[in-house]
Amino acid sequence: MTADPDAVGGLRIRHVHPRGSGRTPLVLLHGFTGSGESWGGDLLEGLSEIGPLLVVDLPGHGQSRALNPLDPEAPPRFEEVVGALAAIPAAFGYPRAHWIGYSMGGRLAMAVAIESPDVVSRLVLEGASPGLATEYERAERRRADAALADRIVDEGIEAFVTFWMDLPLFESQKRMSGSKREAMRRIRMRNDPHALAAVLRGMGTGRQPSYWDELPDLMHPVLIVTGALDTKFEAIALQMRRRLPRGERASLPGAGHTTHLETPATWLESVRGFLNGD
Repeated sequence: MTADPDAVGGLRIRHVHPRGSGRTPLVLLHGFTGSGESWGGDLLEGLSEIGPLLVVDLPGHGQSRALNPLDPEAPPRFEEVVGALAAIPAAFGYPRAHWIGYSMGGRLAMAVAIESPDVVSRLVLEGASPGLATEYERAERRRADAALADRIVDEGIEAFVTFWMDLPLFESQKRMSGSKREAMRRIRMRNDPHALAAVLRGMGTGRQPSYWDELPDLMHPVLIVTGALDTKFEAIALQMRRRLPRGERASLPGAGHTTHLETPATWLESVRGFLNGD
């Protein structure tokens, strides 16, 4: 069986070459129910001017169905996924990369920076959290995620995607064009409900260690991006900024949780300026 040159540790990666002269690659990690396609072609085109793009399908999403081929429905463990992600730059011949993570992808990018700091140059966290501070909160979240996982399997992917897109967290996305929302829906619908359920059980927020106490030791430049309408993550971002030695904030007006889709031009301007050292 021939090895897949675009897969690392079971993770499928789309390798996009840049139009510019940058040598440091960008690893892009999407959010729950998305895939590497979720970033959108125009955004990837703009980012490719900075450096090569390594666009990841996270476990249970897109073409990355499982990390364990012997047990495809086994829940992927958070620590296992972080280790697989940290191996990506070297697999493509790079010592380190800029990491951009949205929501679940932001949690994972942060974990890579803390657990494997040598593979990270700069870090962009969009709508991300260092985790829940107490074991009680994590246990409660694990119970909630387990119930949600059961719902995905019982009701099927179409009903779940409808429910997910109607969550208050994504209310501001309704300001986007119908065609853009429908494109997001199609990407989500291509995911397998059993795989998404396994992701919730194995690497949901309740399975993530709390990284709050590690933030003061994170010496990389970090840009925390949030939408001004996303009050929950705006508050989290302010707390993170106080603890990060080299943290910067970008609060984007007119956007909620998914700033890279809701205000892509403003998002791209902020991220490119940060990654270029402006």
